[in-house]
Amino acid sequence: MTEADWKRVQASPEFRQLRKRLRNFVFPMTVLFLGWYLLYVVLAAYAQGFMSTKLVGNINVGLVLGLLQFVSTFLITGLYVRHANRHLDPVSDKIREDVEGVAK
Repeated sequence: MTEADWKRVQASPEFRQLRKRLRNFVFPMTVLFLGWYLLYVVLAAYAQGFMSTKLVGNINVGLVLGLLQFVSTFLITGLYVRHANRHLDPVSDKIREDVEGVAK
């Protein structure tokens, strides 16, 4: 494929739609997760009494919120996979078919 072919693909409505769909998921999810993480860090630094509140035995609020960071990471990953399967992969498959059709 030539550079002109790649520029044509990048200018296509399908490619613009793919980028828009990706950004519409990634940017809000990134802001949400970073906000959640920042909240955890701020609470750990400035609300030590709250974070050290015992819930059950030696399990405190800080530990639970820290573990929820992992849970939220897996949740976001699952949401992204579902989003990609439904909204990104069909468009990227069409783009790939068009590109491979041109390349042959």
